[in-house]
Amino acid sequence: MEQGSGFSLMKYGTAASLAMVLLAYWFRSPGESGLDDRLDTVLSSLLRAESKVGMNNARPRVAIGLGGCVDVIVDGVTLLNKIGLPPTGQPLHHDYIENADQLAQSFAYFFAPGAASERFVINDTLFSQLVEASRELPNNRWAIGGNAPVMAGRMASEGCDVLLGGSFSPDFADILSQHITVAGNVVEEPDIHLILEYPSGATWGQYTARRANRYIVHSDDHNPYLASLQDFEVKLQDFHPDLLVVGGLQMMDSFPFQRGEREALLSRLGSLLSSSSPRTGVHFEMASFVDEGLMGDLLRLVLPHANSLGMNEQELPNLLSLLRGSNITVLSDPNPRVATVLDQMRALYRLVNQRYRDANEDSDVGAYAASAKGRPLTRLHVHTLAFQAMIVTRGSQWKNTMSAVAKASLTANRHVCGSLDIDPSKARLIMDESFSVSSKEGSQRIPLEETRPVSCWDEDDYEICVAPVLVCTEVYQTAGGGDNISAAGLVLQI
Repeated sequence: MEQGSGFSLMKYGTAASLAMVLLAYWFRSPGESGLDDRLDTVLSSLLRAESKVGMNNARPRVAIGLGGCVDVIVDGVTLLNKIGLPPTGQPLHHDYIENADQLAQSFAYFFAPGAASERFVINDTLFSQLVEASRELPNNRWAIGGNAPVMAGRMASEGCDVLLGGSFSPDFADILSQHITVAGNVVEEPDIHLILEYPSGATWGQYTARRANRYIVHSDDHNPYLASLQDFEVKLQDFHPDLLVVGGLQMMDSFPFQRGEREALLSRLGSLLSSSSPRTGVHFEMASFVDEGLMGDLLRLVLPHANSLGMNEQELPNLLSLLRGSNITVLSDPNPRVATVLDQMRALYRLVNQRYRDANEDSDVGAYAASAKGRPLTRLHVHTLAFQAMIVTRGSQWKNTMSAVAKASLTANRHVCGSLDIDPSKARLIMDESFSVSSKEGSQRIPLEETRPVSCWDEDDYEICVAPVLVCTEVYQTAGGGDNISAAGLVLQI
Protein backbone atom coordinates (compact mmCIF):
# COMPACT_ATOMS: atom_id res chain seq x y z
CA MET A 1 0.00 0.00 0.00
CA GLU A 2 1.24 3.47 -0.82
CA GLN A 3 2.21 5.92 1.84
CA GLY A 4 1.63 9.65 1.65
CA SER A 5 0.57 11.32 -1.57
CA GLY A 6 0.23 8.67 -4.24
CA PHE A 7 -1.01 11.30 -6.72
CA SER A 8 2.44 12.82 -7.09
CA LEU A 9 3.82 9.31 -7.61
CA MET A 10 1.34 8.71 -10.40
CA LYS A 11 2.39 11.91 -12.17
CA TYR A 12 6.01 10.77 -11.85
CA GLY A 13 5.06 7.37 -13.22
CA THR A 14 3.46 8.96 -16.29
CA ALA A 15 6.58 11.04 -16.98
CA ALA A 16 8.84 8.02 -16.46
CA SER A 17 6.74 5.95 -18.86
CA LEU A 18 7.13 8.62 -21.54
CA ALA A 19 10.88 8.62 -20.93
CA MET A 20 10.98 4.83 -21.34
CA VAL A 21 9.20 5.13 -24.68
CA LEU A 22 11.83 7.62 -25.90
CA LEU A 23 14.75 5.49 -24.63
CA ALA A 24 13.37 2.32 -26.18
CA TYR A 25 13.06 4.12 -29.52
CA TRP A 26 16.56 5.65 -29.33
CA PHE A 27 18.41 2.41 -28.58
CA ARG A 28 16.41 0.15 -30.89
CA SER A 29 18.44 -1.75 -33.46
CA PRO A 30 17.57 -1.03 -37.13
CA GLY A 31 16.41 -4.58 -37.76
CA GLU A 32 13.70 -4.65 -35.11
CA SER A 33 10.09 -5.04 -36.20
CA GLY A 34 7.78 -2.12 -36.85
CA LEU A 35 5.47 -3.71 -34.26
CA ASP A 36 7.65 -2.12 -31.57
CA ASP A 37 7.13 1.32 -33.12
CA ARG A 38 3.40 0.71 -33.10
CA LEU A 39 3.43 -0.29 -29.42
CA ASP A 40 5.46 2.76 -28.45
CA THR A 41 3.08 5.07 -30.31
CA VAL A 42 0.02 3.50 -28.70
CA LEU A 43 1.60 3.85 -25.24
CA SER A 44 2.55 7.51 -25.68
CA SER A 45 -0.92 8.24 -27.08
CA LEU A 46 -2.65 6.55 -24.14
CA LEU A 47 -0.45 8.50 -21.72
CA ARG A 48 -1.44 11.75 -23.42
CA ALA A 49 -5.13 10.79 -23.27
CA GLU A 50 -4.82 9.96 -19.55
CA SER A 51 -3.10 13.26 -18.76
CA LYS A 52 -5.67 15.42 -20.57
CA VAL A 53 -7.74 15.49 -17.40
CA GLY A 54 -6.22 16.43 -14.06
CA MET A 55 -7.65 16.32 -10.56
CA ASN A 56 -9.15 19.45 -9.08
CA ASN A 57 -7.48 21.01 -6.05
CA ALA A 58 -10.11 19.45 -3.80
CA ARG A 59 -9.64 15.71 -3.26
CA PRO A 60 -12.78 13.74 -4.27
CA ARG A 61 -14.43 11.94 -1.36
CA VAL A 62 -15.11 8.26 -1.94
CA ALA A 63 -16.77 5.78 0.43
CA ILE A 64 -15.96 2.12 -0.29
CA GLY A 65 -17.28 -1.04 1.36
CA LEU A 66 -17.40 -3.76 2.44
CA GLY A 67 -14.95 -6.13 4.03
CA GLY A 68 -11.27 -6.89 3.94
CA CYS A 69 -8.82 -9.72 4.40
CA VAL A 70 -5.20 -10.74 4.16
CA ASP A 71 -4.20 -12.06 0.75
CA VAL A 72 -1.52 -14.75 0.70
CA ILE A 73 -0.22 -14.82 -2.87
CA VAL A 74 1.54 -17.95 -4.09
CA ASP A 75 2.24 -19.85 -7.28
CA GLY A 76 -0.82 -22.08 -7.64
CA VAL A 77 0.84 -25.11 -9.22
CA THR A 78 3.67 -25.02 -6.67
CA LEU A 79 1.16 -24.99 -3.81
CA LEU A 80 -0.83 -27.95 -5.15
CA ASN A 81 2.40 -29.88 -5.65
CA LYS A 82 3.47 -28.96 -2.11
CA ILE A 83 0.37 -30.59 -0.58
CA GLY A 84 0.74 -33.61 -2.87
CA LEU A 85 -2.43 -32.99 -4.87
CA PRO A 86 -2.06 -34.69 -8.27
CA PRO A 87 -3.71 -33.28 -11.42
CA THR A 88 -7.22 -34.60 -11.88
CA GLY A 89 -8.41 -36.35 -14.99
CA GLN A 90 -11.84 -34.77 -14.66
CA PRO A 91 -12.10 -30.94 -14.61
CA LEU A 92 -15.40 -30.04 -12.96
CA HIS A 93 -17.18 -26.95 -11.67
CA HIS A 94 -18.11 -26.93 -7.97
CA ASP A 95 -20.05 -24.16 -6.26
CA TYR A 96 -17.90 -24.66 -3.16
CA ILE A 97 -15.03 -26.94 -2.14
CA GLU A 98 -15.57 -29.80 0.30
CA ASN A 99 -12.44 -31.90 -0.20
CA ALA A 100 -9.09 -32.12 -2.01
CA ASP A 101 -10.55 -33.97 -5.02
CA GLN A 102 -13.03 -31.15 -5.62
CA LEU A 103 -10.23 -28.61 -5.26
CA ALA A 104 -8.23 -30.37 -7.98
CA GLN A 105 -11.27 -30.63 -10.26
CA SER A 106 -12.26 -27.00 -9.77
CA PHE A 107 -8.71 -25.67 -10.22
CA ALA A 108 -8.27 -27.65 -13.46
CA TYR A 109 -11.65 -26.41 -14.76
CA PHE A 110 -10.55 -22.76 -14.64
CA PHE A 111 -6.77 -23.20 -15.02
CA ALA A 112 -6.73 -24.49 -18.61
CA PRO A 113 -8.77 -21.62 -20.15
CA GLY A 114 -7.08 -19.12 -17.82
CA ALA A 115 -10.32 -17.86 -16.27
CA ALA A 116 -10.42 -16.10 -12.89
CA SER A 117 -12.43 -17.81 -10.17
CA GLU A 118 -13.07 -17.64 -6.43
CA ARG A 119 -14.48 -20.42 -4.27
CA PHE A 120 -15.49 -20.92 -0.64
CA VAL A 121 -13.79 -23.86 1.10
CA ILE A 122 -16.25 -25.39 3.52
CA ASN A 123 -13.64 -27.85 4.86
CA ASP A 124 -11.69 -26.04 7.61
CA THR A 125 -9.05 -28.77 7.83
CA LEU A 126 -8.29 -28.58 4.11
CA PHE A 127 -8.11 -24.80 4.17
CA SER A 128 -5.76 -24.81 7.17
CA GLN A 129 -3.54 -27.29 5.34
CA LEU A 130 -3.42 -24.96 2.34
CA VAL A 131 -2.56 -21.94 4.51
CA GLU A 132 0.23 -23.76 6.34
CA ALA A 133 1.71 -25.04 3.09
CA SER A 134 1.57 -21.52 1.65
CA ARG A 135 3.55 -20.14 4.57
CA GLU A 136 6.36 -22.58 3.76
CA LEU A 137 6.61 -21.71 0.08
CA PRO A 138 9.44 -19.45 -1.09
CA ASN A 139 8.43 -16.13 -2.62
CA ASN A 140 4.99 -16.05 -1.00
CA ARG A 141 3.64 -12.55 -0.48
CA TRP A 142 1.20 -11.11 2.03
CA ALA A 143 -0.94 -8.07 1.29
CA ILE A 144 -4.12 -6.32 2.32
CA GLY A 145 -6.85 -7.90 0.23
CA GLY A 146 -10.53 -7.72 -0.56
CA ASN A 147 -12.31 -5.69 -3.23
CA ALA A 148 -12.98 -2.69 -1.00
CA PRO A 149 -9.45 -2.26 0.45
CA VAL A 150 -7.81 -2.75 -2.96
CA MET A 151 -10.08 -0.17 -4.60
CA ALA A 152 -9.54 2.15 -1.63
CA GLY A 153 -5.77 1.88 -1.98
CA ARG A 154 -5.92 2.70 -5.68
CA MET A 155 -8.25 5.65 -5.22
CA ALA A 156 -6.19 7.09 -2.37
CA SER A 157 -3.07 6.83 -4.52
CA GLU A 158 -4.90 8.62 -7.33
CA GLY A 159 -5.81 11.62 -5.16
CA CYS A 160 -9.03 10.73 -3.30
CA ASP A 161 -9.95 10.84 0.38
CA VAL A 162 -11.50 7.47 1.21
CA LEU A 163 -13.82 6.08 3.87
CA LEU A 164 -13.25 2.32 3.90
CA GLY A 165 -15.76 -0.07 5.43
CA GLY A 166 -13.79 -3.10 6.58
CA SER A 167 -12.37 -4.97 9.56
CA PHE A 168 -8.58 -5.19 9.88
CA SER A 169 -5.94 -6.18 12.38
CA PRO A 170 -3.97 -3.28 13.91
CA ASP A 171 -0.82 -4.20 11.95
CA PHE A 172 -2.55 -3.99 8.59
CA ALA A 173 -4.58 -0.90 9.44
CA ASP A 174 -1.31 0.89 10.20
CA ILE A 175 0.00 0.47 6.64
CA LEU A 176 -3.07 1.92 4.92
CA SER A 177 -2.67 5.30 3.23
CA GLN A 178 -3.06 8.37 5.42
CA HIS A 179 -5.92 9.30 3.07
CA ILE A 180 -7.96 6.23 4.09
CA THR A 181 -10.21 6.31 7.15
CA VAL A 182 -11.39 2.89 8.34
CA ALA A 183 -14.94 2.26 9.50
CA GLY A 184 -15.15 -1.18 11.06
CA ASN A 185 -14.17 -3.40 13.94
CA VAL A 186 -10.58 -4.27 14.81
CA VAL A 187 -9.97 -8.02 14.48
CA GLU A 188 -7.04 -9.90 15.93
CA GLU A 189 -7.16 -12.72 13.36
CA PRO A 190 -8.23 -11.42 9.93
CA ASP A 191 -9.65 -13.74 7.33
CA ILE A 192 -7.07 -15.16 4.94
CA HIS A 193 -7.62 -15.53 1.21
CA LEU A 194 -5.25 -17.73 -0.77
CA ILE A 195 -4.41 -16.38 -4.22
CA LEU A 196 -3.19 -19.19 -6.46
CA GLU A 197 -1.53 -17.25 -9.30
CA TYR A 198 -0.26 -18.81 -12.52
CA PRO A 199 1.42 -17.35 -15.63
CA SER A 200 0.41 -17.87 -19.23
CA GLY A 201 1.80 -21.22 -20.41
CA ALA A 202 1.99 -22.70 -16.89
CA THR A 203 1.44 -26.46 -16.82
CA TRP A 204 -0.19 -28.77 -14.29
CA GLY A 205 -0.16 -32.35 -15.49
CA GLN A 206 -1.86 -32.40 -18.89
CA TYR A 207 -3.23 -28.87 -18.48
CA THR A 208 -1.66 -25.69 -19.88
CA ALA A 209 -2.95 -22.22 -18.95
CA ARG A 210 -3.98 -20.16 -21.98
CA ARG A 211 -3.41 -16.89 -20.10
CA ALA A 212 -2.14 -15.64 -16.75
CA ASN A 213 -4.78 -15.52 -14.04
CA ARG A 214 -5.58 -16.67 -10.50
CA TYR A 215 -7.75 -19.11 -8.58
CA ILE A 216 -8.82 -17.82 -5.15
CA VAL A 217 -9.97 -19.88 -2.17
CA HIS A 218 -11.15 -18.67 1.23
CA SER A 219 -12.92 -19.85 4.35
CA ASP A 220 -14.26 -16.48 5.49
CA ASP A 221 -16.36 -16.11 8.62
CA HIS A 222 -16.37 -12.29 9.02
CA ASN A 223 -16.94 -10.81 5.57
CA PRO A 224 -20.06 -12.81 4.63
CA TYR A 225 -21.87 -11.09 7.52
CA LEU A 226 -20.88 -7.59 6.31
CA ALA A 227 -19.37 -7.09 9.76
CA SER A 228 -18.33 -3.48 9.12
CA LEU A 229 -21.70 -2.34 7.74
CA GLN A 230 -23.01 -0.75 10.95
CA ASP A 231 -19.90 1.35 11.61
CA PHE A 232 -19.66 2.23 7.91
CA GLU A 233 -23.27 3.41 7.93
CA VAL A 234 -22.68 5.65 10.95
CA LYS A 235 -19.50 7.29 9.64
CA LEU A 236 -20.99 7.71 6.19
CA GLN A 237 -23.54 10.21 7.51
CA ASP A 238 -20.87 12.86 8.12
CA PHE A 239 -18.57 11.90 5.25
CA HIS A 240 -20.74 13.22 2.36
CA PRO A 241 -19.06 11.23 -0.45
CA ASP A 242 -18.97 12.15 -4.11
CA LEU A 243 -18.98 8.43 -4.88
CA LEU A 244 -20.16 5.36 -2.97
CA VAL A 245 -18.66 2.01 -4.05
CA VAL A 246 -19.82 -1.46 -3.02
CA GLY A 247 -17.88 -4.68 -3.65
CA GLY A 248 -16.85 -7.89 -1.95
CA LEU A 249 -20.34 -9.39 -1.78
CA GLN A 250 -19.06 -12.60 -3.39
CA MET A 251 -17.99 -13.53 0.15
CA MET A 252 -21.67 -14.41 0.65
CA ASP A 253 -21.55 -16.86 -2.26
CA SER A 254 -22.39 -20.42 -1.15
CA PHE A 255 -21.95 -19.43 2.51
CA PRO A 256 -24.13 -21.47 4.92
CA PHE A 257 -26.35 -18.70 6.30
CA GLN A 258 -29.35 -19.39 8.47
CA ARG A 259 -32.67 -18.89 6.70
CA GLY A 260 -33.34 -15.21 6.10
CA GLU A 261 -29.91 -13.98 7.28
CA ARG A 262 -28.51 -13.11 3.87
CA GLU A 263 -31.66 -11.37 2.70
CA ALA A 264 -31.76 -9.26 5.87
CA LEU A 265 -28.15 -8.19 5.42
CA LEU A 266 -28.65 -7.25 1.76
CA SER A 267 -31.89 -5.44 2.56
CA ARG A 268 -30.00 -3.30 5.05
CA LEU A 269 -27.28 -2.61 2.49
CA GLY A 270 -29.92 -1.72 -0.09
CA SER A 271 -31.51 0.73 2.34
CA LEU A 272 -28.12 2.37 2.88
CA LEU A 273 -27.61 2.79 -0.86
CA SER A 274 -31.12 4.08 -1.46
CA SER A 275 -30.68 6.75 1.22
CA SER A 276 -27.57 8.22 -0.41
CA SER A 277 -27.77 11.69 -1.96
CA PRO A 278 -28.90 11.87 -5.61
CA ARG A 279 -25.67 13.78 -6.26
CA THR A 280 -23.61 10.80 -5.05
CA GLY A 281 -22.70 8.27 -7.70
CA VAL A 282 -23.20 4.64 -6.62
CA HIS A 283 -20.95 1.98 -8.18
CA PHE A 284 -21.32 -1.78 -7.74
CA GLU A 285 -18.34 -3.97 -8.57
CA MET A 286 -19.28 -7.44 -9.76
CA ALA A 287 -17.32 -10.58 -8.91
CA SER A 288 -17.32 -14.34 -9.40
CA PHE A 289 -20.82 -15.47 -8.35
CA VAL A 290 -22.20 -19.01 -8.73
CA ASP A 291 -25.00 -18.97 -6.12
CA GLU A 292 -28.20 -18.22 -8.04
CA GLY A 293 -30.07 -17.45 -4.83
CA LEU A 294 -27.52 -14.80 -3.90
CA MET A 295 -27.56 -13.34 -7.41
CA GLY A 296 -31.34 -13.13 -7.25
CA ASP A 297 -31.13 -11.22 -3.98
CA LEU A 298 -28.51 -8.87 -5.44
CA LEU A 299 -30.63 -8.17 -8.52
CA ARG A 300 -33.61 -7.40 -6.31
CA LEU A 301 -32.06 -5.62 -3.33
CA VAL A 302 -28.72 -4.05 -4.32
CA LEU A 303 -28.18 -3.53 -8.05
CA PRO A 304 -31.28 -1.33 -8.54
CA HIS A 305 -29.64 1.32 -6.32
CA ALA A 306 -26.41 1.52 -8.36
CA ASN A 307 -26.06 3.77 -11.40
CA SER A 308 -22.60 2.40 -12.29
CA LEU A 309 -21.47 -1.21 -12.75
CA GLY A 310 -17.98 -2.68 -13.22
CA MET A 311 -17.13 -6.26 -14.25
CA ASN A 312 -14.87 -8.50 -16.31
CA GLU A 313 -15.47 -10.68 -19.37
CA GLN A 314 -16.67 -13.61 -17.19
CA GLU A 315 -19.04 -11.60 -15.02
CA LEU A 316 -20.74 -9.75 -17.90
CA PRO A 317 -22.34 -12.79 -19.59
CA ASN A 318 -23.12 -14.25 -16.17
CA LEU A 319 -25.17 -11.20 -15.12
CA LEU A 320 -26.74 -10.88 -18.55
CA SER A 321 -27.84 -14.52 -18.52
CA LEU A 322 -29.61 -14.06 -15.18
CA LEU A 323 -31.35 -10.87 -16.33
CA ARG A 324 -32.62 -12.80 -19.34
CA GLY A 325 -34.09 -15.45 -17.05
CA SER A 326 -31.50 -18.14 -17.75
CA ASN A 327 -29.04 -19.92 -15.48
CA ILE A 328 -25.65 -18.71 -14.29
CA THR A 329 -22.84 -19.09 -16.82
CA VAL A 330 -19.92 -20.46 -14.82
CA LEU A 331 -17.29 -20.23 -17.56
CA SER A 332 -17.27 -17.95 -20.61
CA ASP A 333 -14.71 -17.15 -23.29
CA PRO A 334 -11.72 -15.61 -21.44
CA ASN A 335 -10.64 -13.79 -24.62
CA PRO A 336 -13.85 -12.46 -26.20
CA ARG A 337 -13.96 -10.28 -29.32
CA VAL A 338 -14.76 -6.59 -28.97
CA ALA A 339 -18.01 -6.94 -30.93
CA THR A 340 -19.25 -9.72 -28.63
CA VAL A 341 -18.58 -7.70 -25.49
CA LEU A 342 -20.17 -4.54 -26.90
CA ASP A 343 -23.33 -6.45 -27.87
CA GLN A 344 -23.52 -7.90 -24.36
CA MET A 345 -22.98 -4.46 -22.82
CA ARG A 346 -25.76 -2.91 -24.91
CA ALA A 347 -28.12 -5.72 -23.92
CA LEU A 348 -27.23 -5.36 -20.23
CA TYR A 349 -27.66 -1.58 -20.38
CA ARG A 350 -31.11 -1.95 -21.97
CA LEU A 351 -32.30 -4.69 -19.60
CA VAL A 352 -31.20 -2.94 -16.41
CA ASN A 353 -32.79 0.33 -17.47
CA GLN A 354 -35.97 -1.43 -18.58
CA ARG A 355 -36.23 -2.94 -15.11
CA TYR A 356 -35.84 0.57 -13.68
CA ARG A 357 -38.60 1.92 -15.94
CA ASP A 358 -40.89 -1.00 -15.12
CA ALA A 359 -40.40 -0.41 -11.39
CA ASN A 360 -41.40 3.23 -11.79
CA GLU A 361 -44.05 2.95 -14.52
CA ASP A 362 -46.93 3.67 -12.14
CA SER A 363 -45.37 6.86 -10.81
CA ASP A 364 -44.60 10.01 -12.76
CA VAL A 365 -41.16 10.66 -11.28
CA GLY A 366 -37.80 11.79 -12.55
CA ALA A 367 -34.79 9.52 -12.48
CA TYR A 368 -33.49 10.93 -9.20
CA ALA A 369 -36.73 12.01 -7.56
CA ALA A 370 -37.11 11.03 -3.92
CA SER A 371 -40.02 8.73 -4.78
CA ALA A 372 -38.15 6.90 -7.57
CA LYS A 373 -37.45 3.21 -6.98
CA GLY A 374 -33.73 2.77 -7.51
CA ARG A 375 -31.62 4.53 -10.14
CA PRO A 376 -31.15 4.15 -13.88
CA LEU A 377 -27.88 2.65 -15.06
CA THR A 378 -25.79 5.45 -16.56
CA ARG A 379 -22.30 3.92 -16.55
CA LEU A 380 -21.08 0.43 -17.45
CA HIS A 381 -17.36 -0.50 -17.48
CA VAL A 382 -16.11 -3.90 -18.68
CA HIS A 383 -12.42 -4.79 -18.36
CA THR A 384 -10.90 -7.64 -20.35
CA LEU A 385 -7.35 -8.80 -20.91
CA ALA A 386 -7.15 -7.19 -24.37
CA PHE A 387 -9.26 -4.03 -24.02
CA GLN A 388 -11.36 -1.72 -21.87
CA ALA A 389 -14.93 -0.79 -22.88
CA MET A 390 -17.30 1.73 -21.33
CA ILE A 391 -20.87 2.90 -21.93
CA VAL A 392 -21.84 6.25 -20.38
CA THR A 393 -25.23 7.94 -20.72
CA ARG A 394 -24.97 11.34 -22.38
CA GLY A 395 -25.76 14.17 -19.97
CA SER A 396 -25.17 11.99 -16.88
CA GLN A 397 -22.91 12.90 -13.98
CA TRP A 398 -20.03 10.79 -15.33
CA LYS A 399 -17.45 12.88 -17.19
CA ASN A 400 -14.14 12.47 -19.07
CA THR A 401 -15.00 9.06 -20.50
CA MET A 402 -12.19 8.97 -23.07
CA SER A 403 -9.50 9.81 -20.51
CA ALA A 404 -11.03 7.41 -17.98
CA VAL A 405 -10.89 4.49 -20.41
CA ALA A 406 -7.27 5.34 -21.26
CA LYS A 407 -6.39 5.45 -17.56
CA ALA A 408 -8.09 2.10 -16.95
CA SER A 409 -6.09 0.58 -19.81
CA LEU A 410 -2.77 1.88 -18.47
CA THR A 411 -3.64 0.80 -14.93
CA ALA A 412 -4.10 -2.78 -16.14
CA ASN A 413 -0.44 -2.85 -17.17
CA ARG A 414 0.82 -0.96 -14.12
CA HIS A 415 -0.88 -3.34 -11.71
CA VAL A 416 -0.12 -6.64 -13.43
CA CYS A 417 3.52 -5.69 -14.08
CA GLY A 418 3.81 -4.23 -10.55
CA SER A 419 5.27 -0.90 -11.66
CA LEU A 420 4.06 2.67 -12.12
CA ASP A 421 6.40 2.93 -15.10
CA ILE A 422 5.19 1.16 -18.23
CA ASP A 423 8.04 -0.59 -20.03
CA PRO A 424 7.16 -1.20 -23.71
CA SER A 425 9.59 -4.14 -23.82
CA LYS A 426 7.38 -5.93 -21.27
CA ALA A 427 4.05 -5.39 -23.03
CA ARG A 428 2.19 -6.46 -26.14
CA LEU A 429 -1.06 -5.65 -27.93
CA ILE A 430 -3.43 -8.57 -28.47
CA MET A 431 -6.45 -6.52 -29.55
CA ASP A 432 -7.13 -6.81 -33.29
CA GLU A 433 -5.93 -4.07 -35.64
CA SER A 434 -9.58 -3.23 -36.27
CA PHE A 435 -12.81 -4.29 -34.59
CA SER A 436 -16.47 -4.45 -35.47
CA VAL A 437 -18.83 -2.41 -33.27
CA SER A 438 -21.32 -5.31 -33.29
CA SER A 439 -21.62 -8.95 -34.30
CA LYS A 440 -24.54 -7.99 -36.57
CA GLU A 441 -23.83 -8.40 -40.27
CA GLY A 442 -22.71 -5.20 -41.97
CA SER A 443 -21.65 -3.47 -38.75
CA GLN A 444 -19.05 -0.72 -38.94
CA ARG A 445 -15.41 -1.64 -38.38
CA ILE A 446 -13.15 0.75 -36.49
CA PRO A 447 -9.38 0.63 -37.04
CA LEU A 448 -7.00 0.83 -34.09
CA GLU A 449 -5.20 4.11 -34.74
CA GLU A 450 -1.85 4.24 -32.97
CA THR A 451 -2.01 8.03 -32.48
CA ARG A 452 -5.63 7.91 -31.26
CA PRO A 453 -6.03 4.46 -29.70
CA VAL A 454 -9.17 5.30 -27.70
CA SER A 455 -12.19 5.02 -29.99
CA CYS A 456 -15.39 6.80 -28.91
CA TRP A 457 -18.73 7.16 -30.68
CA ASP A 458 -22.39 7.92 -29.90
CA GLU A 459 -25.30 5.50 -30.02
CA ASP A 460 -28.88 5.92 -28.77
CA ASP A 461 -28.65 7.89 -25.51
CA TYR A 462 -25.07 6.92 -24.63
CA GLU A 463 -21.42 7.15 -25.63
CA ILE A 464 -19.19 4.08 -26.08
CA CYS A 465 -15.40 4.20 -25.65
CA VAL A 466 -12.97 1.34 -26.29
CA ALA A 467 -9.22 1.30 -25.58
CA PRO A 468 -6.58 -1.40 -26.13
CA VAL A 469 -4.65 -2.77 -23.17
CA LEU A 470 -0.87 -3.00 -23.19
CA VAL A 471 -0.86 -6.56 -21.91
CA CYS A 472 1.95 -7.18 -19.42
CA THR A 473 4.24 -10.02 -20.51
CA GLU A 474 6.19 -10.32 -17.24
CA VAL A 475 3.39 -10.83 -14.73
CA TYR A 476 3.91 -9.77 -11.14
CA GLN A 477 0.29 -10.21 -9.96
CA THR A 478 -3.13 -10.63 -11.57
CA ALA A 479 -5.18 -10.66 -8.34
CA GLY A 480 -6.76 -7.28 -7.67
CA GLY A 481 -6.45 -6.30 -11.30
CA GLY A 482 -10.14 -5.66 -11.86
CA ASP A 483 -10.45 -3.64 -8.65
CA ASN A 484 -7.49 -1.44 -9.55
CA ILE A 485 -8.72 -0.96 -13.11
CA SER A 486 -12.29 -0.09 -12.08
CA ALA A 487 -11.11 2.29 -9.37
CA ALA A 488 -8.73 4.09 -11.72
CA GLY A 489 -11.46 4.51 -14.33
CA LEU A 490 -13.85 5.96 -11.76
CA VAL A 491 -11.35 8.52 -10.43
CA LEU A 492 -11.46 10.72 -13.52
CA GLN A 493 -15.26 10.55 -13.81
CA ILE A 494 -16.37 11.92 -10.42
